[in-house]
Amino acid sequence: HRRRPAAKKLSLRLLALTFPLVAKGFSDETLEKAAKSEGYCSRILRAQGTRREGYNEFSLRVEGDPEFYKPGNSYRVTLSAATPAYFRGFTLIALKEGKEGDKEEDHAGTFQIIDEEETQFMSNCPVAVTESTPRRRTRIQVFWTAPPTGTGCVILKASIVQKRIIYFQDEGSLTKKICEQDSASEGVTDKPILDCCACGTAKYRLTFYGNWSEKTHPKDFPRRTNHWSAIIGSSHSKNYILWEYGGYASEGVKQVAELGSPVKMEEEIRQQSDEVLTVIKAKAQWPAWQPLNVRAAPSAEFSVDRHRHLMSFLTMLGPSPDWNVGLSAEDLCTKDCGWVQKVVQDLIPWDAGTDSGVTYESPNKPTVPQEKIRPLTSLDHPQSPFYDPEGGSIKLVARVVIERIARKGEQCNIVPDNIDDIVADLAPEEKEEDDTPETCIYSNWSPWSACSSSTCEKGKRMRQRMLKAQLDLSVPCPDTQDFQPCMGPGCSDEDGSTCMMSDWITWSPCSVSCGMGTRSRERYVKQFPEDGSMCKVPTEETEKCIVNEECSPSSCLVTEWGEWDECSASCGTGMKRRHRMIKMTPADGSMCKAETTEAEKCMMPECHTIPCLLSPWSEWSDCSVTCGKGMRTRQRMLKSAAELGDCNEELEQAEKCMLPECPIDCELTEWSQWSECNTSCGKGHMIRTRMIKIEPQFGGTACPETVQRTKCRVRKCLRGPGMEKRRWKEAREKRRSEQAKKNVDSEQYPACRLKPWTAWTECSTLCGGGIQERYMMVKKRSKSTQFTSCKDKKELRACNVHPC
Repeated sequence: HRRRPAAKKLSLRLLALTFPLVAKGFSDETLEKAAKSEGYCSRILRAQGTRREGYNEFSLRVEGDPEFYKPGNSYRVTLSAATPAYFRGFTLIALKEGKEGDKEEDHAGTFQIIDEEETQFMSNCPVAVTESTPRRRTRIQVFWTAPPTGTGCVILKASIVQKRIIYFQDEGSLTKKICEQDSASEGVTDKPILDCCACGTAKYRLTFYGNWSEKTHPKDFPRRTNHWSAIIGSSHSKNYILWEYGGYASEGVKQVAELGSPVKMEEEIRQQSDEVLTVIKAKAQWPAWQPLNVRAAPSAEFSVDRHRHLMSFLTMLGPSPDWNVGLSAEDLCTKDCGWVQKVVQDLIPWDAGTDSGVTYESPNKPTVPQEKIRPLTSLDHPQSPFYDPEGGSIKLVARVVIERIARKGEQCNIVPDNIDDIVADLAPEEKEEDDTPETCIYSNWSPWSACSSSTCEKGKRMRQRMLKAQLDLSVPCPDTQDFQPCMGPGCSDEDGSTCMMSDWITWSPCSVSCGMGTRSRERYVKQFPEDGSMCKVPTEETEKCIVNEECSPSSCLVTEWGEWDECSASCGTGMKRRHRMIKMTPADGSMCKAETTEAEKCMMPECHTIPCLLSPWSEWSDCSVTCGKGMRTRQRMLKSAAELGDCNEELEQAEKCMLPECPIDCELTEWSQWSECNTSCGKGHMIRTRMIKIEPQFGGTACPETVQRTKCRVRKCLRGPGMEKRRWKEAREKRRSEQAKKNVDSEQYPACRLKPWTAWTECSTLCGGGIQERYMMVKKRSKSTQFTSCKDKKELRACNVHPC
């Protein structure tokens, strides 16, 4: 059991407020029992609304719709509302079948929070999950880990708070019963056994949005080598599973997880040709994250039908030991015999169970024996980049959006189509009408390029146009490239003697890890000629490859080069790059000198210079200071695309600004030495002073005291008529000795002559003890540096010591 973060109490107050509204339909006896229950858990369980027949606005779903659970396995649980419905709050619990929930042992399994901004554990019922803040929402997700063997059936139940009404169903769309899998059926998949009842086919677009960056996941983030591997997956039937939580990774999954290589995975998928409709592929992303205005999110299109209505994919988070994200057996067929319109899933990384590393760049450490696939948690290991000692949720690393873009064939959905369904299924010819915004200025389309295929396999041809100006950056402009399927000369889909071939499978790894070897790729016949003739189109290709040209102990092993990135420029000359990774450092311990990034120039259509289209100047910013002299700025934006031509107009201006003078505080010198005691015997006092260097101005801090006084005590005064005469004699002797010393100094240093003492200055105060000063200035100073004692002199004495 993992630690649960403390839950907020706002949702509890909301449920408590709504409880009396629901309870009106219950007897006084029921209310009395609810009031006497020990915990809030049972109070929620008794707050049940009446279920309406056919009521399916809200639904509770376990990923894959399994009827059985494997003890210890983790499952994604989703609570959702169908458009246009929504809910403000919710409660989610898992109970052993037949239990009331009054006791902790009545609850089964444990929940794991995915997004702390959406969900949290309830403070008064820590086994239940509720909303973090009450607001409109249409979907929440959590992980549920199944209980240990012997628990039996489990009831997952959800309550919905909407418009001050609680819906809590004991059956129907807000309750899910899932039972423990028998040991006899161990190894049988948890995937749905019901067939899809939808008709025709549906086409979808998968778009992958990575959210793994140094900003979102700063701990030990690999700055130089972070990337997402190529996406690989398929649409398939329930008889084939690419991967699943609680299952073991195949060799294909292992190679994606550890190396980021989709080759073996694609081979495994194509071997299941009867169970697979479409192979899903998208390019790798180097680096892992860039703004969408710099690099478009990777996407791929695929189709589903009644038999192959599930969709799975995965991609490696690299570098990592064996960490991935993806979806497993996402069902796109609805219970109403239709096709799902849109799926949005937030993703956290999972462990393939093949490598025991705990950090992004841990050395290879195979897991023996192989472990089951499981989601990573924040408590896996203190060195993990996702570690949180409080056991909080892992921050999401990606989001995948699956949107239906077309349906073909006769449909048999029970629920009538809404406007979104009709618009999404418009045929391409109905969308041919030019819907280019008036703010986007394009050149004419170029002629179609030659087909990329010179044989009878399907290829692509392309045409381009230039975006000359984007007058309003807030209005997006359509693509500047258009693609169309094509075949080589003399080939036609209607030709009865044509072989329909699959796409080439990705090149295999080089046959050697060092030096020159060979690599191959394959394709297969999708459709033989209708006239019964043989296919003469080659199904295999082989070519030479060079990996790690130097084969010595000081050389390192690297992977093959990846695909080239897109050109950095949309017109004119740009750069494109490709990457590879270091598989093994040199055996002799030296540094790896192999390049991991390669760049070369790329040419795009010629750039056309157009006038600068600029927005008006913005308002001046606030002054950069709060007082005194500072700077302020203003900006304007370039409305036309910068790559279409040089624009030398300035986009930012700065000028000086002046605010009221800043306050100047008082500044003082250090304290002087204490003066001599103002008496020759008995009690007296000493003083010390400091001078004002800067007077306070413009409301600055006032000056503190400049004179301090302290008590002093000299020897006890002796009484008698001769004492005064004796004191006067001592003073005279002291003056004579001082004068004699001065005379000696003058004789010793004849080049150092001093002026006589000046008169004493006025007393610094009229009473209470002040000071007087006098000076002896140097009259003539020796040019030699040895007379360092030849300098001005200063004396202090106390004055006006009488009390004020």
